[in-house]
Amino acid sequence: MFSLPSIWNLIISTIVFSIAAKNIHSHLHRRGIPAGQKRNLWVLGLASLLSWGAGDAADWTHDKIAGEQPAVQTSVEASQLAKTVDQIHK
Repeated sequence: MFSLPSIWNLIISTIVFSIAAKNIHSHLHRRGIPAGQKRNLWVLGLASLLSWGAGDAADWTHDKIAGEQPAVQTSVEASQLAKTVDQIHK
């Protein structure tokens, strides 16, 4: 089931993408591959794959440490929460 990524996933994958893109770009430049759209697409693709893998590893680690969180609240839990909020405001 689809669930939103954790904040750690977003932070780590952003950092990994930035570092990977810079390193891949400089590596391809040192190898003499001419600058252009094809090289930029390679950098984007490889950095995206590394970033996605690092973010997935961060989520996996978080799930192992904290335990899996439910992806969606049930309607019973939501209605009970609404009743509790109504009682507090009265």
